[in-house]
Amino acid sequence: MTRPPIAMLAELTHRCPLACPYCSNPLDLVRGAAEMGTEDWARIFREAADLGVLQLHLSGGEPAARRDLVDLVAAARAAGLYTNLITSGIGLTAARLAALDAAGLDHVQLSLQGTDAAMADAIGGLEGAFARKLEVARQIGEIGFPLTLNAVLHRRNLHQLPRAIEMALELGARRLEVATVQFHGWALRNRDALMPSREQAREAGQIVAEARARLRGRLVIDYVPADYHGDYPKRCMGGWGSTGLNVAPDGTVLPCHAAQTIPGLEFWSARAVPLARIWAENPAFNAYRGTEWMAEPCRSCERKTKDFGGCRCQAMALAGDAGATDPTCVKSPLHADLAARAEAHAAADAAFVFRPAPGRETAGQGA
Repeated sequence: MTRPPIAMLAELTHRCPLACPYCSNPLDLVRGAAEMGTEDWARIFREAADLGVLQLHLSGGEPAARRDLVDLVAAARAAGLYTNLITSGIGLTAARLAALDAAGLDHVQLSLQGTDAAMADAIGGLEGAFARKLEVARQIGEIGFPLTLNAVLHRRNLHQLPRAIEMALELGARRLEVATVQFHGWALRNRDALMPSREQAREAGQIVAEARARLRGRLVIDYVPADYHGDYPKRCMGGWGSTGLNVAPDGTVLPCHAAQTIPGLEFWSARAVPLARIWAENPAFNAYRGTEWMAEPCRSCERKTKDFGGCRCQAMALAGDAGATDPTCVKSPLHADLAARAEAHAAADAAFVFRPAPGRETAGQGA
């Protein structure tokens, strides 16, 4: 029997005022006209709670681009879900944050594109975004929302990591996510502009280790290392179809952000099929569950229940086979080639290909 998921990521919209070149959204973005309405989302929240989901992450794009965001938070709270708003801050005001608080929002995760206006606005593609972000962080603190600061780091801004840690303390964050860019979606298209060097990756690990020891009891630091420069892959999503699921703006239900890059898988829609049935019966969710699907060297590896062979979408992108060992693993026959390619990407001097920002003109309207 498949155990229930504990978390769901609700991608409410792909609209966003920012155009970050590392965005994990797909290259083919869901347009506003195809987004689900309030009632569909509210029903899915109830189905998620009935399925066993405890944590609901409201994401996008920029969820503040939804005029009904307050209503969606209220529906999630009515379903008994813990709600975390993942936001750039753009489109939030003091009045809107107060309304979200009244609706029952539990937590805010605020993104950080850089630690100064020049870097942050250049990465996000929107002038004035950094100043607005700091103002929203102040308002979040005044209301008393628990705050996580999410810093996506890459070759252009990894040198700002020490300052990002300082900012987390200054802004009153309880948690800092140091997330070295993961190469899916727009980031995969921008590897030549974003890939850190091996030395940068090593230095980042040292900075995080020192900060964790120094700030224990004051700030929790989560760390996503640069997996192209590592020896073993991450336990992606806790294992395919094991702990969480994503719902795209149009209702498509996925095991992870990038699952649609794997050919041959059919993903069902929560508009037409109950969430519990999708979780248990959709062949796409069962395709890489557990360990039975594995080939060698994963099948006989002592780590197979630790990392489940790594990321299936990354295996597809790098090895051309979603059932292969993730090439970020030293046991993959492609690992040495990947390491060489990573250094080549890190040495490249490429301009960003920015993610389009559809719906920028609508962000923040409404409540």
